Amino acid sequence: MISSSRLISYLPGLALSIAVAGAGFILERAELAMSGARPIESLVLAILIGTALRSGLRLSPTFTPGIALSAHFLLECAIVALGASVDFTALREAGPQLVAGIAAVVLLSIATSFSIGRSLGLSPRLAFLIAFGNSICGNSAIAASAPVVEASAEDVAASIAFTAVLGVIAVLAMPLMSIVVHLSAVQYGIFAGLTVYAVPQVLAATAPIGVVSLQTGTLVKLIRVLMLGPLLFIVGLARGLGGRRLSLAHVLPWFIVGFAVMATLRSADLLAPTALMHLTSTSSLLTTVAMAGLGLSVDVRSLRQAGGRVVMAALASLLALCCFSMAMITLIGIV
Repeated sequence: MISSSRLISYLPGLALSIAVAGAGFILERAELAMSGARPIESLVLAILIGTALRSGLRLSPTFTPGIALSAHFLLECAIVALGASVDFTALREAGPQLVAGIAAVVLLSIATSFSIGRSLGLSPRLAFLIAFGNSICGNSAIAASAPVVEASAEDVAASIAFTAVLGVIAVLAMPLMSIVVHLSAVQYGIFAGLTVYAVPQVLAATAPIGVVSLQTGTLVKLIRVLMLGPLLFIVGLARGLGGRRLSLAHVLPWFIVGFAVMATLRSADLLAPTALMHLTSTSSLLTTVAMAGLGLSVDVRSLRQAGGRVVMAALASLLALCCFSMAMITLIGIV
């Protein structure tokens, strides 16, 4: 059981995240009232507002537990609810080709990102962290892989600083790129699922394009995340650490199981229309609060502390991942 004092410790940060999310909803309504459209979705606005607050103000540590709860646990709950809106048959035509393509892109990206980092003079451990974070799931992959390679706290902090900031930039830039390159909804969903770092950022990057992109991007991203556990185990074996137990949460996070269960129920027509409507609304609300928590976790001033070589390595790795993703979409004939 969670103690009452711990529950109370979540309240300040949770309230701040909800307030930021509320501001995002209000600004989205204002956009709709003034222009008849919503060029910037509430969840993206929540990220921007949260990042501005975190970067411009010195937030009290009392906000930290609730912000972390919003950015992680609430987001995981949102992903489970989102599963109810996903029908697995949407990607049936792509089949095993898509799964194989995702695996190939991840492996090629890890190798390329690591090589880029080493060529720029980064230590093997820091280069590895950037490669895993860039190729799989951002901060989560960095945090999970750091103990396996015995990375220092400084290396972890430097790599996380840039994946967090670059992740927010990707969320804002990706929808514009889809218009410039003329990607279909499915193509863009696959591209975003392959290139955007974290699951919440995939949601934010795909939601402005439409439901098909949102669903496709989430499925692709979750397949990508599922590679984390097996790859960490392989790295551990390669470093002579095969006896160290890896957490089951790294191999199969609970929210991925929940997402798969809800999607299976939806695909089997076992969810009533009313339940689907409520689950979709709940997912949208929780996602926006989670985006607020994510924004409140990003301080753009951290860029100055990590060094130019890390910036170059992270940017070059992301560009390489984008190129590999577009090549895969073309090669397997996604339309």
